[in-house]
Amino acid sequence: MRKSILIALPLVGAALVAFALVSRNTEAVAQECVASQNIVENLAPLARGEVAAVMVHGSPKLPPDMAFTGPNGESLTLADFEGKTVLLNLWATWCAPCREEMPALDELQAEFGGDQFEVVAVNIDTRNLDRPRAWLQEHGIDQLAYYAENDGRLLQTLQRSGHVVGLPTTILFAENNCELAVLKGPAHWSSEDAFAFIRTSLAR
Repeated sequence: MRKSILIALPLVGAALVAFALVSRNTEAVAQECVASQNIVENLAPLARGEVAAVMVHGSPKLPPDMAFTGPNGESLTLADFEGKTVLLNLWATWCAPCREEMPALDELQAEFGGDQFEVVAVNIDTRNLDRPRAWLQEHGIDQLAYYAENDGRLLQTLQRSGHVVGLPTTILFAENNCELAVLKGPAHWSSEDAFAFIRTSLAR
């Protein structure tokens, strides 16, 4: 009996430490993301029509660590976009639905892009790395800046976190970098449904 108690004590201690870490993380989320709670509440009823498949979170949450490169090859993370609402889209030239939705994302950027909002379309091709830029140019996609992560790390990160089960995948972040919603699949981002959704994310 005494031996069982001695064995159990470290397990209880480990459980308490784990609980404390989870509690601290939950508190951090609450502190950092509470300002975005009203946005998710307003967005939820607007996940309909052309954006009906968008999953709006019950509460905003901190995203996984994400790194990619910018138009000039500079290293970036989501933190570099703090102060902007960001619609981050993962796409590849070998993904037919990705190619089909790219013109609509371009139109969305043309409509809302600026100091408050950006479509960050991150290419994740791992071969023929000249092809993505050429494809965008060939199809007149000229409103979107070119972002990429061609080593596969970003895709793996988002697969492990449950964000990605296929492509395209699109994630909406508030200006404080808190995650508001995710879409696993394509959408008609230049539709009025999508415009209303993004307009609300900007509290317009």
